[in-house]
Amino acid sequence: MIQVAMTVEQFLDQRGEMPECGQWAELHAGVPVFLEPPDVDHGTVVLNLSKALSSYFHSTDMGYACFDLGLHVGRQPDTVYFPAVSVFLKGPRFAESDQAVTVTVPELVIEVLSTPDRQQGVEQRLAQYQTWGVPAVWLINQKTKTVQLFEERGSRNLDAEMMLEDIASLPGFRMPVIELFAIPDWAR
Repeated sequence: MIQVAMTVEQFLDQRGEMPECGQWAELHAGVPVFLEPPDVDHGTVVLNLSKALSSYFHSTDMGYACFDLGLHVGRQPDTVYFPAVSVFLKGPRFAESDQAVTVTVPELVIEVLSTPDRQQGVEQRLAQYQTWGVPAVWLINQKTKTVQLFEERGSRNLDAEMMLEDIASLPGFRMPVIELFAIPDWAR
């Protein structure tokens, strides 16, 4: 049996009937792919990122972050990825916040490589983001407590003892890498 590639519209229309209402589903070249639910450590990284980015955006009065927003990175067949964080610096503030999927290219995409299926194929995801025009991508690995930064000017690998700083897409942003993995006091 030949499977016809699903469009992004069909994917969104059927998502609610997928396992876990499609919460962890993506569309890869027209085929729905179901990722493992992220673990608690994934949530900790996203929480810490959200606090740091919120503070940054309030201090600079520019940009915003969207969480689990679908990025329509490929067409015919359609591909939609749901990275942990997408950062937008242009256009009206919060314009993408209520969207399920966007065709607007963010300035920064942040992936948290928390499960084996999020680690597999990460090179393809990175290449697709770059081809689509995303200027910066961060790959955060909580198991190794590292961050790989990919920017137009090159790439860098940061370990837990280093500082997230000198980021072209987020001028003035500074955060110790180790703080990405810090368990909140209320969760201890």
